Amino acid sequence: MDPGISVPPKQYGGHERLVYAFAEEYVKLGHEVTLLAGPDSYCSGKTVTYGVNDLNRSKLQRAREVFFVWRYLRRNKNNFDLVHNFGRLILLLPIINSDSKKIMSYGRSIATSGIRTINALPNKNLIFTACSNYCANSGNVAGTWRTVYNAIDFSKYQPTQITDKEVPLVFLSRLDKIKGPHIAINIALKTGHKLIIAGNEPTTPDNIAYYKEFVLPYIDQQQIIYVGEVNDVQKNNLLGKGKAMLFPLSGDEAFGIVMIEAMACGTPVIAFNHAAAPEVVDNGLTGFIVNTEDEMLNALNKISQIDRAQCRQVAEQRFDVKVIARQYLDLLND
Repeated sequence: MDPGISVPPKQYGGHERLVYAFAEEYVKLGHEVTLLAGPDSYCSGKTVTYGVNDLNRSKLQRAREVFFVWRYLRRNKNNFDLVHNFGRLILLLPIINSDSKKIMSYGRSIATSGIRTINALPNKNLIFTACSNYCANSGNVAGTWRTVYNAIDFSKYQPTQITDKEVPLVFLSRLDKIKGPHIAINIALKTGHKLIIAGNEPTTPDNIAYYKEFVLPYIDQQQIIYVGEVNDVQKNNLLGKGKAMLFPLSGDEAFGIVMIEAMACGTPVIAFNHAAAPEVVDNGLTGFIVNTEDEMLNALNKISQIDRAQCRQVAEQRFDVKVIARQYLDLLND
């Protein structure tokens, strides 16, 4: 894993949380695991840390980190049966033609130029995975590809049965325009529901302007409540108390881990029919897929039809870390 955020992360860091979950599950299955990640990282196996945890670190620093990984892999390439990379593709270059199995996993937009280049080189035992068909279709221009969905450890999430009719709606994401917090606010205002918004504030000029005009004026901390960024414990509590989680995404999203985090709490998801959402939400079982804001309103009227216990069960069977880790290990036999 590239440095920038520790594994596991203290706050923000979906992919770092994912890497930690897989490392822990591989250890539980009896495998020797070495985690290569940024400072303050750890797992139950061996951990080797390197680089700097700063998402805005210099190009020079990033180059130093690549050279560190290259040296480490060259020296230790015969010690690993599998190298599972969630970082940059270039990190695998020194062992691209080695006998060890290599899985290159993508959880965001894929640069096809790198895929073509690496497959033009002599290579062996290299499999590319993407966290959804939507993501895979953006990068499957060369090589062997498989879709392996993202996962969470469902044992860390507590399902909650809702008895109070006045429970709030939940929006949990970065407060950028493409994430649609203004739509979640509209839904709450039109239906009279409370809405709890959690997530980090925008950092780019366009999204800061959007936030100030379309989100901030409606936060009254009574009906529209903003709680800021949340850690894992706070997230569990927040999602578990929700009547539904609204996911009105209009931009690219390779998966959307927050959707299965909600489902793990028994909270159904109402998501726009965009990007990977139709692959994640089982319509009528774990939530509803809709096309418009009006359809989202109609789906909210039907949300009581979702059995919260079944919502969690269906999602757990598809996305629990135990299930997905074994899918990755099964690739060794491909």
